[in-house]
Amino acid sequence: MGKHRAPEGAATDFDAATSALADVTGDYTVDVTHTRIGVRARHAMVTTVRGAFTDFSGTAHLDTATPSASSVQLRIATASIDTGTPDRDAHLRSADFLDVEQHPEMVFVSTSVEQVDREVYRVTGDLTIKAVTRPVSIDFSLTGSALDPFGNMRVGFEGALAIKRSEWDLTWNAVLDTGGVLVSDRIQVEFDVSAIKDA
Repeated sequence: MGKHRAPEGAATDFDAATSALADVTGDYTVDVTHTRIGVRARHAMVTTVRGAFTDFSGTAHLDTATPSASSVQLRIATASIDTGTPDRDAHLRSADFLDVEQHPEMVFVSTSVEQVDREVYRVTGDLTIKAVTRPVSIDFSLTGSALDPFGNMRVGFEGALAIKRSEWDLTWNAVLDTGGVLVSDRIQVEFDVSAIKDA
């Protein structure tokens, strides 16, 4: 990519961020072994159940001089959900929830990227779960960039996304005798991402 210059009179902090991060522009692949995609939900109205997806892949094109030219794609194997309880995981994989037999993947494809702060980027895109596609926005903070001991250029990002699972046809629930429901509609998805620049 050619070198981009900030427009005349652009904000000072944007110039500083651009010059500080210019070296990370390029194509990246998510390093699965150093990345976590976590989920959490309220259970029985009193506690939080946490888990993670363990099988996924992702790519990104980063352009720190022109953030709108950046893009992200992420594919998650739904059967890889792991909450530490086999019976609960089996239920989450069933047709009541993720229906992994019919819908083996969740997919996120970005449609726009904008810089909203010095090291914060808002990634908007289409999230597909169970054949339902809806737009979402995730604010990612750049947590660092470095050349690792193996000669790989790495960047790190973290972000979180709150969704209502019912909007993706994940509607199973049970009413509690004391009022409320067994599983919250609101689900938090957490991203701690390490990506390696492609050779």
